[in-house]
Amino acid sequence: MTLSTRRSDAFLNLKRRQISEPYIYVNIALTVVLLFVFFYSAFFSPEKNNYPVVCIHERLTGEPCASCGLSHAFSLILQGRISEAYRWNSNAMRVFIFFAAQLIMRIVFSVFYLRHPETVRQLIVYDIVVSSTIFLIAFMPFIKWILRFL
Repeated sequence: MTLSTRRSDAFLNLKRRQISEPYIYVNIALTVVLLFVFFYSAFFSPEKNNYPVVCIHERLTGEPCASCGLSHAFSLILQGRISEAYRWNSNAMRVFIFFAAQLIMRIVFSVFYLRHPETVRQLIVYDIVVSSTIFLIAFMPFIKWILRFL
């Protein structure tokens, strides 16, 4: 076996091992969920009001919750109707940006993870810190709304 063949085999084994890493599986799962959210928002129409998921809180109490109108707003954002989306839920744009950022991050971080195995620890720490920070910024109004009941 030649040196180049051994290097090639070692490289392929490393790639196979990395693809089977939990981080990659988690990123794939999150990417699928995020794509589902965007397809859901694109498929259902705010004009027809044909969303299959209804707000349980509003149905039980008669009062809107902090997330009421997010489905409508996401659909409107995808159509470029930002001001209308804001009327449905004033926090929709920040949540939409969070989801879009997470979709991009899942793809970019996975590619980086596979191409630069020597930086795995730093990448995961960076991912956790950035994702947590963006989450808190995007969902703080919802967190405050929930905490008011405690």
